[in-house]
Amino acid sequence: MKLLRHGPLGAEKPGMIGPDGSIRDLSGVVPDIAGAVLSDAGLAAIRKVDAASLPFVSSSTRLGACVGGTGKFICIGLNYSDHAAETGATVPPEPIIFMKATSAICGPNDPIIIPRTSVKTDWEVELAVIIGTKAKYVTEADALNHVAGYAVSNDVSERAFQTERSGQWTKGKSCDNFGQLGPWLVTRDEVADPQNLAMWLTVNGTKMQNGSTTTMVYGVAFLVSYLSQFMTLHPGDVISTGTPPGVGLGMKPPRFLKPGEVVELGIAGLGQQRQDVIADPA
Repeated sequence: MKLLRHGPLGAEKPGMIGPDGSIRDLSGVVPDIAGAVLSDAGLAAIRKVDAASLPFVSSSTRLGACVGGTGKFICIGLNYSDHAAETGATVPPEPIIFMKATSAICGPNDPIIIPRTSVKTDWEVELAVIIGTKAKYVTEADALNHVAGYAVSNDVSERAFQTERSGQWTKGKSCDNFGQLGPWLVTRDEVADPQNLAMWLTVNGTKMQNGSTTTMVYGVAFLVSYLSQFMTLHPGDVISTGTPPGVGLGMKPPRFLKPGEVVELGIAGLGQQRQDVIADPA
């Protein structure tokens, strides 16, 4: 299934993609794409619904982040060996973990907002993993059973904030609209192998990133198990698993985003996003 959330920011309603490719409203079936709805039992209940009988939603409606109620937005740094090389870093002996503030989460086609003092806003296409059931001290063999599904994520980053202002990476990762998520949550039964997904990103139509999850250093099952040794993962938590090479920071000379540009990105089977780059209107 492809599940989504549609409507104005802060008032999104649950929905799904119908058999004809249209958006259908799930408001009469579930309260949100969140919490217990993300469990195997919750998803099984949605599968029993005749999607063709659900109300149509206009294709022009805004799409929100594909999951609600996210308590933790966990990111993995330098998780592609070729990306680590382009930034001059070495592959870490264990996953690098950092948090992105949940206030950064927005819809897949919401704009990238350049912060007022930003000079190095960058892009990162990533595979996002959405947790479906509580995971604590889980084994790698059992880890994927706790996954509700997968989505496209743009881990937008301000590199000067991230690495030149001292402290941790969080402040370079958590600005408003630095976490586009969606368009859909694709349930795990429709993703045969999360470690074999092509991914890409363009800026103004020029291909910048062209990679695959096959080159991920630490795979999805390992990451879910690893993280669950340190913190309990709850339904709706998101793990953004790292980016392949082609980010602006790694170019010679580096190349960063400017207002007026357009970013598009996608992952095979998980849909794609489109974002206008704008200056912060605040």
